Amino acid sequence: MSETTSAPATPAVEKQTQRQQPKRELTRQQKAAAVIVSLGAEKASQLYQYMDPEDVEQITLEVAKLGYLDSSTTEDVLNEYYQMCLTNKAVTEGGLEYARAVLERAFGSQTASQLLDKVTKSLKNREFAFLNKADEKSLYAALQHERPQTIALVLSYVDPQKSAAVIDELDPERQVKVVESIATMESASPAAVKIIEAELEKRFSSLMTTNNVKVGGVDYVADVMNNLDRASEKSIFDRLSAHNADLADEIRKRMFVFEDIVTMDDRSVQRFVRDCDPKDLVLALKGANSDVANKIFSNVSSRMAQSIRDDLEVTVNVRIKDVEAAQQRIVGVIRDLEEKNELIILKGGKDDIIA
Repeated sequence: MSETTSAPATPAVEKQTQRQQPKRELTRQQKAAAVIVSLGAEKASQLYQYMDPEDVEQITLEVAKLGYLDSSTTEDVLNEYYQMCLTNKAVTEGGLEYARAVLERAFGSQTASQLLDKVTKSLKNREFAFLNKADEKSLYAALQHERPQTIALVLSYVDPQKSAAVIDELDPERQVKVVESIATMESASPAAVKIIEAELEKRFSSLMTTNNVKVGGVDYVADVMNNLDRASEKSIFDRLSAHNADLADEIRKRMFVFEDIVTMDDRSVQRFVRDCDPKDLVLALKGANSDVANKIFSNVSSRMAQSIRDDLEVTVNVRIKDVEAAQQRIVGVIRDLEEKNELIILKGGKDDIIA
């Protein structure tokens, strides 16, 4: 019987095998860990001196979990890191237009746009980053006596939920002015950002940058409005519609409210109903129009539809506040499912759907 032996793989074969293997997709945290590993222990320790303790803890954990990275993946990560460093330096030293010219010459227009988008988002996150560690009450206390335009600028740099909590505490007239200022804001001057950060520095630690980046806008204020309670939302829209009807309509187009259930496809309605508390459905429908009610009834079983109708008949003397709270909880369920890509919300006609 003949015996066969396999010859050792040549370098060419090894490279071919390596090319055939799919590249490992890394998260942003894993990429940072890969850069730290590539720097070596001595340089990495020097870098740690400029980082917050929380960031050091997180990146050290990622380094520990990283495991083996092939040379190709490591090279890609380091190349991306180099491009981001170059972009950040160009933006900081010469502004966005200068940076765009430099990057287009180096990498082409498409890559330049992608790099600038990443860096400008990163720069925006740095400005007023200290406010993200403050709770809503502290943030409101710091801003309550400021001009609406100043409040709008600061709230454009914190997460929408926290912004909504601050706006909720303002009086109705200031609510409208702040919402309008956020929606119509396009860019903030470095001088204005520096002055406002200096004023807040006495109460919070601050971090300044010298770059114009996009803040606010209609999409952002729609996100803020989505986090307000129904009463505040209605009050702001009523007053804003009287003051600036076009802007109010544009914001509404970007939002999802309870009445927008009628625009959802049947499968999405069936999906969110499964996660809703039946008591919330009854309360919500007590104050809903017939179109919304019919949309829900047509997407539940006949037994469930009859049960809801029976409960609606015996549910009387319901406070508007309770109805609005139930509708808000249902909207919350819908938004959570959308974030998980388990249903679809159409916003302002911007989304094209393939059945």
